[in-house]
Amino acid sequence: MLHDPNDAARRPGMPVLIVDDNPMALLVLKNALIQGGYEVTAASDAKEALAMLRVTAHRLVITDREMPGMDGLELCRAIRSEGLAGYTYIIMLTARGEANERVEGLSAGADDLVAKPFHPAELLARIRNGERLLSLETRDVASFALAKLAESRDLETGTHLERVRNYCRVLAQHRASMEPPGSPINSEYVRLIYQTSPLHDIGKVGIPDVVLLKPGKLTEREFEIMKTHTTIGARTLDAAIKQFPGIDFLEMARDIALTHHERWDGKGYPNRLAGEQIPLCGRIMAVADVYDALTTKRVYKPAFDHEFARSTIVAESGKQFDPAVVEAFIQTESAFIALRNKLSETAAAAA
Repeated sequence: MLHDPNDAARRPGMPVLIVDDNPMALLVLKNALIQGGYEVTAASDAKEALAMLRVTAHRLVITDREMPGMDGLELCRAIRSEGLAGYTYIIMLTARGEANERVEGLSAGADDLVAKPFHPAELLARIRNGERLLSLETRDVASFALAKLAESRDLETGTHLERVRNYCRVLAQHRASMEPPGSPINSEYVRLIYQTSPLHDIGKVGIPDVVLLKPGKLTEREFEIMKTHTTIGARTLDAAIKQFPGIDFLEMARDIALTHHERWDGKGYPNRLAGEQIPLCGRIMAVADVYDALTTKRVYKPAFDHEFARSTIVAESGKQFDPAVVEAFIQTESAFIALRNKLSETAAAAA
């Protein structure tokens, strides 16, 4: 079917979750959004809203600031710490107009603040601005599609990308929870590693089939060729960085592609980096990648159980892997087991 450019004008807006403990205020807000063409879901308090977000994705949330129990600020902080799939754009309604109050709202995780009583046209304009920003996340869909293209050349990997990106997020979340306020290892870092980790093997598009798809052990020469997938991937992403400099997404993707086979002891490839010379994202990816390789079946090996993978990773702490990342793995191993079981079931159901 051909695309009709007029469809955009008729297409409804994104679903919106609204949160307010005042039933009348909730009704006024709901009516304004319905008039603007939005599908609206309402929650009468922050805890109810958070429970809804855990079950059903809502990319846009409008919350009152003043609510009993968990207020709007606490809801913002909770949403940011949840690690929900995809970014949630939050607009906070507030009767407080002082600069320090606005700073507090933005610092808590709100993307925009609107004064009460709100003007419907202004609120709708701010929602549409949020929609435009959320549309940027289509880059993630594109990058994942590119990663799947690389993965499609290796028939053994199955749901490798889905598993690894989730393992990376678990490890990054644990690391972020240990960091002091203001650290760059924060919820945004967690979101970035989740989005960029699927590109770790993008360079395999440049590896010949005779090497990439060989069922047996590689010769020394073939392994040298295979190792170049790190530099091929990095060069590909560097070319994008030159066109769009300063974009964190591309820079982290490049770092992961280049360094996920480096070793903590300096014996990895391609540049024999050691210790903290290796970017944290590369150190996290190394553990996630090896865990997945060990616990999935390949032509040349069976799928090992979690205990075997755990003992292997622990034994390589301080050698192949960053000890701090290994410790994060130990602390979060129940999440690894749950993700492995869940995604294995998903793959089996789709087969």
